Amino acid sequence: MSAPDLLVSDRFPRSSRYSAAWILAAAGGGANPLWLTEWLGQALPLQPGMRVLDLGAGRAASSVFLRREFGVEVWATDLWISATENLRRIQDAGVAEGVYPLHADARSLPFAADFFDAIVSVDAYPYFGTDDLYLNYLAHFVKPDGPIAIVGAGLTQEVDGAVPEHLRRFWTQDLWCLHSARWWQRHWERTGIVAVESADTMVDGWQLWRDWLLAVAPDNQTEIETLEADRGRYLGYVRVTARRRGEADLEAYCWPDTLRSSPDEYTRTPLLREENPSPGVSRIPESASDR
Repeated sequence: MSAPDLLVSDRFPRSSRYSAAWILAAAGGGANPLWLTEWLGQALPLQPGMRVLDLGAGRAASSVFLRREFGVEVWATDLWISATENLRRIQDAGVAEGVYPLHADARSLPFAADFFDAIVSVDAYPYFGTDDLYLNYLAHFVKPDGPIAIVGAGLTQEVDGAVPEHLRRFWTQDLWCLHSARWWQRHWERTGIVAVESADTMVDGWQLWRDWLLAVAPDNQTEIETLEADRGRYLGYVRVTARRRGEADLEAYCWPDTLRSSPDEYTRTPLLREENPSPGVSRIPESASDR
């Protein structure tokens, strides 16, 4: 089966409309970013105009998809792919008015508190989110009751003890960050910061993982053969969605960001003078004051 055929699936009708050449050019990991984003979108209440942080966006394929399919504004944020490269890709996709690329570390994000309506992370979150304190940091950037959702490669069950024999050729130290949907649910729920709404594993996700590799990296026989030997016993795709609890307190000292500014000291004051100023006090012309 050719690469274009492998990237068409009845399970993902939105993704199947996109050119195989475009998807392959944006490849950067062990998963089709459009399949995963479409699957995640099925569990999220995304509405046009919402501000969404796409954390670990890679080459911004997921960000382009979110903009085109759901009409949201997306901040495509990644550490390893340059914002300049992503801007060109975003412009060529015709969504520059709604997708904004940034080069930033997930532990040092340049955003204001409560700025986003939703936060998503496609096949990236395990590389920084297993830190027990990270959710406390990330939740700062989404509005109370706003969704935080992740999707990507994971485990169908935890590896307890030694790595199973059939996984050993494939397993490297970085894979210890992969966990099951149930593990992520516990990891988040115990903090009280979010209410987990769903935590599940994609049906036959290992097959889609394998098909993606056959399309983008057919020479990667170690990983392909491992997936075929495993057949979903351990390897697959996981999805977790939650909402930030508005009543949850976020601890200021649980902060991985070494560039964090001083604590907020903003005091709300009236923007404009009274409509009927006192005698002898001239009012600034509206055209100037409202600039």
